[in-house]
Parts: sequence; structure tokens; C-alpha cells
Amino acid sequence: MQFFSILMAAVAPGVALLAYFYLKDRYDTEPIHLVMKMFLFGVLIVFPTMVLQRALVHATSDDPFSFAFIISGGLEEFLKWFLLYYIIYRHTSFDEPYDGIVYAVAVSLGFATLENVIYAFFNYSSFSLLLLRAFLPVSGHAIFGVLMGYHLGQAKFHKEVETKHLLMSYFVPMFWHGMFDFILIQFPSNWAWLMVPFMIYLWVRSIKKVNRANSTSPLRLITREDEVKI
Repeated sequence: MQFFSILMAAVAPGVALLAYFYLKDRYDTEPIHLVMKMFLFGVLIVFPTMVLQRALVHATSDDPFSFAFIISGGLEEFLKWFLLYYIIYRHTSFDEPYDGIVYAVAVSLGFATLENVIYAFFNYSSFSLLLLRAFLPVSGHAIFGVLMGYHLGQAKFHKEVETKHLLMSYFVPMFWHGMFDFILIQFPSNWAWLMVPFMIYLWVRSIKKVNRANSTSPLRLITREDEVKI
């Protein structure tokens, strides 16, 4: 019974956040099987990420900046970006800017959910700690997914600035992911004083991206025309 309780506590934050961002799609929700497929891919890339990170840790110096921005943020966000670019970017279901956010959040939360499950079973000490992880790493990955997906959507539907936004779709979440880890590493005793305003800022920024992506959907014009006819 305790096994099931811990598992549910570890999985619930990722599933809840994915549902939240999935339902924020105003005009044309994505095929649920494709969203879950990307979530599963996010789960699967945890294993090669762990292997590569271990190798990089042994190959580099013990430097907080390198670990935060290259080994953690750089590598994790690159693998997510790689999946999205080669599986979703040219997919026919990716037909409005907000779709990039849905799929990027799905990959990110798949990654975060397995990471949370591993932590829960190998480092579990209290339920309150799992709640803290829901606020920090899990929601952090969701935010990084929003930022990545927003720029992927801009790249796909604004060809004149495609290269710029493709680059931003990797480097923007990589930077904020690196900052997230750097704060935790560099300020082990008083990280909360920096992390709380940091997370609030990122959540506000992310919600603005969500609203902006929805507001630029080409499907909103079709929806309005249908409403007028009715």
C-alpha cells in the first residue's frame, strides 16, 4: 500500500500539470495518443540522459556553472528539443503555435515524472518533500517546456524568423534550466529566498507565453466565423 501511495504522489504532479496545459488549448486540442506518446518519449530519455551525465561529470571539473548549464540544463534540454524537432516539428497535428507548448510540456513532464519516481523510491524521506519537488523540479520542467514549445511554435508559423526561434527554442529553456540548478547548487542553505521569486517570475512569464501563443492561432479566425454563422 505504501508503494502505491508513494508512486501516486510522485506521478500526480506531472499528470496534473500536463492536463492543465493540455486544456489551455483554446481552439483545437491535440490527439491525446500523440501527447501521451511524447510524454512516454520524455520518460524514456531519462535513461540515456543519466548515462551521458555520469560520463560528463567524470570528464569535466567539479564546477557548479558547468554542471548547471552544460551537464544538467544543456544536455537535458537538448535531448527534449531533439525529440520535438525530429518527431513533432513537421507533424501534421502541429497546426497552430500553441501545439508546440503542448508537445514540449508533454516531453518535459514525462522526463520530470520518471525523475520524480526515481527520487521518491531511492531518496524518499517524507511526503512533504515530494510536495516540494512538485513545486520545484516538476513544475520547473513544465515551465522549460512552455518556453521551448512557444519558440518552436513561433519558428514553424513565422518562417521569416524560423532560424532565430529554433535557436531560442533550445537556448532559452537551457538558460533558465541552468539558472534553476545553479541557484540550488550555489546557495545550498538559503536557496529558497532566491528560488521562490525566481519560480514566480518564470510562471508569470510562461502564462504570458501560453496566452500569446493562443492569441496568434490561425484557428481562432475559423472559430469566430463559425460563431458568427451560428
